[in-house]
Amino acid sequence: MTTFVDRVELHIAAGSGGHGCASVHREKFKPLGGPDGGNGGRGGDVILTVDQSVTTLLEYHHSPHRKATNGQPGAGDHRTGKEGEDLVLSVPDGTVVLDKQGNVLADLIGQGTTYVAAQGGRGGLGNAALASARRKAPGFALLGEPGDFGDIVLELKTVADVALVGYPSAGKSSLISVLSAAKPKIADYPFTTLVPNLGVVTAGSTVYTIADVPGLIPGASQGKGLGLEFLRHVERCSVLVHVLDTATLESERDPVSDLDIIEEELKQYGGLDDRPRMVVLNKIDVPDGKDLAEMVRPDLEARGYRVFEVSAVARTGLKELSYALAGVVAEARAAKPVEEATRIVIRPKAVDEAGFTVKLEDVDGEQVYRVRGEKPERWVRQTDFNNDEAVGYLADRLNRLGVEDQLMKAGARTGDAVAIGPEDNAVVFDFEPSMMSGAEMLGRRGEDHRFDAPRPAAQRRSDKQAARDEAQAEFDDFEAF
Repeated sequence: MTTFVDRVELHIAAGSGGHGCASVHREKFKPLGGPDGGNGGRGGDVILTVDQSVTTLLEYHHSPHRKATNGQPGAGDHRTGKEGEDLVLSVPDGTVVLDKQGNVLADLIGQGTTYVAAQGGRGGLGNAALASARRKAPGFALLGEPGDFGDIVLELKTVADVALVGYPSAGKSSLISVLSAAKPKIADYPFTTLVPNLGVVTAGSTVYTIADVPGLIPGASQGKGLGLEFLRHVERCSVLVHVLDTATLESERDPVSDLDIIEEELKQYGGLDDRPRMVVLNKIDVPDGKDLAEMVRPDLEARGYRVFEVSAVARTGLKELSYALAGVVAEARAAKPVEEATRIVIRPKAVDEAGFTVKLEDVDGEQVYRVRGEKPERWVRQTDFNNDEAVGYLADRLNRLGVEDQLMKAGARTGDAVAIGPEDNAVVFDFEPSMMSGAEMLGRRGEDHRFDAPRPAAQRRSDKQAARDEAQAEFDDFEAF
């Protein structure tokens, strides 16, 4: 059974905001109590937070669908709906958040680091909040916004100072078990280590972490063996240590050729050229291994490597290796730039920026003016189109924003089709430039007579659809005949 997972695809959905309430205060001897509808509650966010006690993404592998709770709708007597609870997902230190295209959204390092992966929807305003001097008793309320949803990829990259790399059965697990208190699985067959193991080493006043990466073989950078799955775990390490087997039973292998092959795989993977290297000649407790280590050491030192001869079984040479690693780690930490506190950067929009765009598009042979922008699209999502007064309120807001002026500059005429929102989820209506805000044009609560006039663009679309249906019916009759 899988006990370690370092890459998962997560399907997340934030909570939707609660709807606002349209209510009128009712009390004996107060027939005109006024609007008292409360606002809807905010939907819950989906938040990722680093927890040092979590070491794997296994939980999300088994249950990848996560959703925060919705906000509650408002109620009469100015009662605001309850906010949805945030869904906090604990992830290991070193988790990278990506979108489906592989773009990095966040790199979560350090206990308590958080990232809002999906924002909850805003709650809709109740009619009490929508009341004004000209609209004293609104007969509508705004709908709550839907929360963000989508797919993200969580990828774990181990946060360690030192990474042990090498062929399977080179003795990496044995080495980490004697250098630290880690207890990895150790056996005399290849690919014993199936997951990265972490250990903490204390050398003098320096404390550092060491990672045992599953064995690499030729072609690991292209996915052969287990290498591609775990090469990501060496990306954050400050030092790479080649653990070379001096007592291998395979005649075609030797420490120098093993080193060249692993270096080539690291080069193919990329991004690791700047990491300092050290070489550990392991298993010198075997007589032939000791002789081979003494033979290849001058060649490796000539290449510029610091070489250590050790035996994890006999515990020979471990103290020198441990202190040498501590020195390199200390140098890497000292050279690392000091991280400054995150500064809040405010980038106000330009004064002349409208906040939306108007573009003429061709949709199924019909010219459509498409309006895109944060505010217009949000207002559309919050509008109850079954309520004429709410639609009128939307028209007033769009006019005040300047959408009508921009449409006229773009060449829109009365009856032209206007779509607000993306192509797959847009609201289409007919352009009426004479629509102006004015409470004196309203009838009974919940009605707006500005929308009683015929809609030419809608009629044209209905006629086209009727023609298509008629042609399809004739074709079906012909096929049946």
